[in-house]
Amino acid sequence: MATSPAPTRPGLGPTIALYALARLGLLALIALALVLAGVPALIAVLVALIVALPLSMVLFRGLRARLDEALSVAKQRRAVEREALRSRLRGDEPPADAQPDPEVRHVARAEPAPSDVAAPDQPDRRQD
Repeated sequence: MATSPAPTRPGLGPTIALYALARLGLLALIALALVLAGVPALIAVLVALIVALPLSMVLFRGLRARLDEALSVAKQRRAVEREALRSRLRGDEPPADAQPDPEVRHVARAEPAPSDVAAPDQPDRRQD
């Protein structure tokens, strides 16, 4: 019996966009309601800014939880990528759980500077 794959969450970008649009929509809705009630537009927008913040904390609790989850996943992914890059720069083997990034080119080891290498016909003049 085949099992369906677990539903995947949208990435960080779409989650941030959805949350921002929801907050802006709430702000616009409150401001529109105040303008229709006869409040001047500038005052309505300012009041809507103040009212929308605590209201969005209550109304968009699920969206905020999804945003927190997406942020933590992105943070963990960046930590693994950063450690893999540091490992490659040190010349160590990459961690077993790190996935190689196909877009990252191989980092070549630095060659010694020409001043560090003595010419074959001249004696080595480096000071230790």
